[in-house]
Amino acid sequence: MSNASRVLMYSTAVCPFCVRAEQLLRARGVVDIEKVRVDLDPARRAEMLERTARRTVPQIYIGETHVGGCDELIALDRAGKLLPLLAGACV
Repeated sequence: MSNASRVLMYSTAVCPFCVRAEQLLRARGVVDIEKVRVDLDPARRAEMLERTARRTVPQIYIGETHVGGCDELIALDRAGKLLPLLAGACV
């Protein structure tokens, strides 16, 4: 995607919701997902908790927008708002 928003996903190695979220993002044309493995780096887990106030993964950011987890990502897609957000438009 040209002019695509940066996608950052806090995740762990064995999280099925992380895998599902990544599959959806890739299906929508996202090539580069910056993955932060909070299971390997306690400081990044603390960062995730501070930024999102949530303990569960995945926690997904598209650009500066905190989408939330896998369920929120799927809901955004079903509402037709994921592609515009990925394209850099405000939702």
